[in-house]
Amino acid sequence: FITEIALQEFRASFVKAVNGELSVEKRMLLNVTLKRGKERLENHNVLNEAVVEKGNLAKIVDLEVYMDNVYMTSYRADGLIIATPTGSTAYSLSAGGPIIHPSMDALALSPICPFALTNRPVVAPDRSEIQVRLAANSEEARVTLDGQESYVMKREDSLTLKKGDNYIQLYQSQHKNFYQVLREKLKWGGPRDNGS
Repeated sequence: FITEIALQEFRASFVKAVNGELSVEKRMLLNVTLKRGKERLENHNVLNEAVVEKGNLAKIVDLEVYMDNVYMTSYRADGLIIATPTGSTAYSLSAGGPIIHPSMDALALSPICPFALTNRPVVAPDRSEIQVRLAANSEEARVTLDGQESYVMKREDSLTLKKGDNYIQLYQSQHKNFYQVLREKLKWGGPRDNGS
């Protein structure tokens, strides 16, 4: 959603990128591993987010979240988004999650329509290892990665999320910074004229 280079700027920006005239910014990736017992079912790196949401039959999903093998909290919600700074301005933002500057290495946990109003978004340091499990009363859930790939998560499964080993490199616009892009895309106001 928050892209620096607009479609009408693409051709000129592409030429500048090929000529080495654009700076490059490193963005962290999120490593997502789904296990059933000791068997690794899935292992992927994603740019934006992993979403654990209710399965086809469930009305709400009950999740237990552990941070570095220590129980953190339980979420009873439509789902949970675990986002990178890049993904913090995508689905996570729509669910009320925080905006994280893309140069930071952090993870945002944002519940989707939580049953309890006290369940708020949490920002965790990049060194954290997050583990998500289904509570005893949840049969299954769906794990979706960057809105592209989707997998069924069963009660005996565990989902582990942590900072990926690699980064992705994105070209930066020469004429915009992150806050300017936010102002344009989110229709934020500008400075007040003459102090009024």
